[in-house]
Amino acid sequence: MSQPDPTALHPLPAHERVVFLRPLVESPRIVVGEYTYYDDPEDPTGFAHRNVLYGYGPERLIIGRYCAIAAGTRFLMAGADHPMMGVSTFPFAIFGGAWAERTLDLITGMPSRGDTVVGNDVWFGYQSIVMPGVRIGDGAIIAAGSVVTADVPPYTIVGGNPARQIRRRFDDADVERLLRAAWWDWPVELVTEHARTIMAGSPAEIERVSVEHGLERTR
Repeated sequence: MSQPDPTALHPLPAHERVVFLRPLVESPRIVVGEYTYYDDPEDPTGFAHRNVLYGYGPERLIIGRYCAIAAGTRFLMAGADHPMMGVSTFPFAIFGGAWAERTLDLITGMPSRGDTVVGNDVWFGYQSIVMPGVRIGDGAIIAAGSVVTADVPPYTIVGGNPARQIRRRFDDADVERLLRAAWWDWPVELVTEHARTIMAGSPAEIERVSVEHGLERTR
């Protein structure tokens, strides 16, 4: 059995709008797992500068494996934040000179929510926006046009501006089964063998495959 080459920039040669992000992204501040793809009819290879914005600081964007990212999805990084400790939010320091001398410490001393972290098997709908420092759990779904301002639990569907929980995809017990099974960490040959079960099977079936191969996590 064969599966896509995770090092291929365009895994679908007839559709150059689709790119695997891992072989594309070179920035040390963007970490992407294997098989995560971005689909954009205009400029999919421009993801790092068109879709990851304001990455001026040390914060990273970390995205797991097997995520599906629709066109227009954008990740706003901490560099987008403005100071709010006083009267004005104007970022004087970025313009250099005397303004920077007098105010740079206010910018560098601003609190940060840290890295933006996306789990595995997360689906981002068209033109969704993720704010700085947000953490999105495995198996979550972000509805088209959502603005994600807060953390999203695993296997939860959110939507709106700001994004709110629409529903959970599975109950607590099944979520735990899926997180222990962590199918995205299976050898790709096993993923290929059980791709149909991963797409259409139950959490119990995924758990069974994981246990049979000694791959279940201890949580």
